[in-house]
Amino acid sequence: MTSFSAIPVLINDRLIVRLPEKISAKLPSRGMNMGEGEIDGISFVVPLEPDGAGGHWFDVADLMAKDGAALVIQPEKPIEIELTPAAKWPAPILPEDMESTFRDLDLLSFWNSLTVKAKWEWFRWIRGTRNPETRKKRIGVASDKMAKGDRRPCCFNSASCTVPDVSKSGILISL
Repeated sequence: MTSFSAIPVLINDRLIVRLPEKISAKLPSRGMNMGEGEIDGISFVVPLEPDGAGGHWFDVADLMAKDGAALVIQPEKPIEIELTPAAKWPAPILPEDMESTFRDLDLLSFWNSLTVKAKWEWFRWIRGTRNPETRKKRIGVASDKMAKGDRRPCCFNSASCTVPDVSKSGILISL
């Protein structure tokens, strides 16, 4: 594991930790990675999202609520983190709109046959918009492609940030 200090920051009410450049450079990809580590004795596995500029970040909200843990992370207060690339990736949790569409179109078994990394690519591509109509259209396109046997979205920049409330044009909002 690699140990480092980081300063959590708020971007649009989301508390995130940006990985230091030297830590991001050690990851196997400029795209999304999965990290496992520890903060204040609390173990975690989190998506390490790309920032669109060669670095990575992660959201700490789920860590603070994990299993009733008493982890307190505050903006601008440095924290010590131990982190390593995760050997096993957890699958993304399907949002209701994706799950109900895939269920209605009898695509859940196909979805379940995908690799975890392929699921993350579909999930990240679909969520990478602020516009609800665009999201709905992407779910439809994904459904059509999966019905034809496509296992991954095409033409997807996996190194861009796909969390709309903290990014603009695929790049993490500057602090």
